[in-house]
Amino acid sequence: MTADLVPTPLTDAEFHTLTGEVLASIESTVDQWLEDDVVDIDAHRTGGLLELKLPNGSHLVLNTQPPLHELWLAARSGGFHYKHVSGRWLDRTGRELFEALSACASEQAGVPLQFKPPR
Repeated sequence: MTADLVPTPLTDAEFHTLTGEVLASIESTVDQWLEDDVVDIDAHRTGGLLELKLPNGSHLVLNTQPPLHELWLAARSGGFHYKHVSGRWLDRTGRELFEALSACASEQAGVPLQFKPPR
């Protein structure tokens, strides 16, 4: 990480609260898409792991990494690690989690999809 991407120090409780909000926001978005018949994505969450199964059978997996205070995203295009930096989840290049998740989901679902950070 470059100097301007220094992770924000978090307690374990803050990390769990923030990542819980992120995963809940993603689940809520997927539920809304199902309700609005935008795309059929199956979401399954177990603790800090959220698996999204897309219509073509591919998967996106988000996983919290409490010891590292990171969120990980696994997609067909690769694996990405995100740290909390000044209120945003950023990878080492500065790319934001929800931007990357939207791009990966759109690519794998074959329709434009946009995830937004929790408010």
